[in-house]
Amino acid sequence: MSNSILKVSNLSHSYEMNDLSIKNLNLEIDAGERVSIQGPSGCGKSTLLRLIAGLEEPSEGQIFINGDEVSSKTYSLPPEKRHIGLVVQDKALFPHLSVYENICFGIRKESHQDQIAYDLMNLMKINELKDKFPHQISGGEKQRVALARSLAPDPNFLMMDEPFSALDSELKHSIYNDFLEIFSSRKTTLLLVTHDSVEASIMTQRQLIMEKGEFK
Repeated sequence: MSNSILKVSNLSHSYEMNDLSIKNLNLEIDAGERVSIQGPSGCGKSTLLRLIAGLEEPSEGQIFINGDEVSSKTYSLPPEKRHIGLVVQDKALFPHLSVYENICFGIRKESHQDQIAYDLMNLMKINELKDKFPHQISGGEKQRVALARSLAPDPNFLMMDEPFSALDSELKHSIYNDFLEIFSSRKTTLLLVTHDSVEASIMTQRQLIMEKGEFK
């Protein structure tokens, strides 16, 4: 029996007629596996994540999560029903909500909201930031909050799109170690998009290269 949590089958996508941004891609990721996709800007990396998240619809092909079809040419499960965590470069924190409130946003089990939020703040080492707002914390702290918020609803798997590109080198390596420890302890399934080959080798077990909408 397959242990795959994500399967992309013969996936293609076009923003303009006859201009494919994704070309007949196939990808399978097992539960607990950490995979990275590297490639130049415009090669289709972020488009693939948007297709998996349900923010774009494929021109051809299918996407399966836990064996269930979530996308095809004629069907698309709404993004909120796919239960995927997504962390992006700009962190997308709600500026009017505190750190605690940002983490709680989207937690489905309200009766356990406090426990989930405090466990994640402890895991991310951001307990002291509980009542602060995004404009009051550093870039690295924002990234920790963004990850905690993405993990709070207990997603099927986590996708990260260039999450560390705005951070300086020293801070990056500190965060790499902490995040890798978190992912390993939680057996988090991860799909990471990055330009950084060092980042990919540290954070993931399998590295893929994309060029002009295809895996090399």
